[in-house]
Amino acid sequence: MKRHTTAVWSGTVKEGKGYLVSESKALHNMQYSYNSRFENGTGTNPEELLAAAHAGCFTMQLSANLTDAGYTPEVVETKCYIILEDGAIKKSELVVKAKISNIKNDEFQKIANLAKENCPVSKACKALDISLNASLEQIN
Repeated sequence: MKRHTTAVWSGTVKEGKGYLVSESKALHNMQYSYNSRFENGTGTNPEELLAAAHAGCFTMQLSANLTDAGYTPEVVETKCYIILEDGAIKKSELVVKAKISNIKNDEFQKIANLAKENCPVSKACKALDISLNASLEQIN
């Protein structure tokens, strides 16, 4: 499998602007700029896109691992924070909340950590310090 996204940029880094177009068209002329990356301007940025990729990939991997272990997740919600410091992406923080019947917390933690280590985006980000904060919500 091979996927692509095209980035187009015009102008200087601070005054210029760009847009992204993904193969699937999920990103279609999605704007990005210095302001959307380093301030609160409209548009996306590489860190937000990496966070989306890591959150989505990890969540699918966790669901697959849970299913393989005989559990059916009701809901898995992952938030990913990408930390940019001194001009480098230094860390990815995964925060996951899940509702799963009949699973003990220690088993959930083991399966969540396997997903963290084995999802394809985690493997691609080995240079990052990838942390995980996983919590299991009670089902009434």
